[in-house]
Amino acid sequence: MFMMSPKKTFLSAIVTFVVTATSLFAGDGWMTNIDDAKKLSKKENKPLFIEFTGSDWCPPCMMMEKNVFSKDAFKSGAEKDFILVKIDIPNSDKKLKEKNQKVLEEYKVSGVPTVVLLDSKGDEFSRFTASKFRSVDKMLDELSRQLRLKDMF
Repeated sequence: MFMMSPKKTFLSAIVTFVVTATSLFAGDGWMTNIDDAKKLSKKENKPLFIEFTGSDWCPPCMMMEKNVFSKDAFKSGAEKDFILVKIDIPNSDKKLKEKNQKVLEEYKVSGVPTVVLLDSKGDEFSRFTASKFRSVDKMLDELSRQLRLKDMF
């Protein structure tokens, strides 16, 4: 019977963790798996901020990534109140596009860039076209407004 040394077992565990973490996060705090994000949302009692994007073919999506979503000020501001999720449908990755196309259909997203906000129970409380809020400050202000509206009802 083949037995791995403790060192190889440890390294194997590290590799498995990195691969798993990479598949769940798009980088910089953005999750990419909606089911895992919903579980975390429920656990932390935080709503979800889901950005639907076409990262390599949609000019407004690319502008929003460059000017808002990639900025540390946005991420640190939004992460206080939301679990961040990015659902990308890139033309350059057919497998990812096909997988995420199903998520777009599930959430009835007809165009990108679209933001959908879900409460910690998974119920939608808002959606809007992301490119209406073209700066970090404007986007964070809109998110604060949406949370206030949600709490009123």
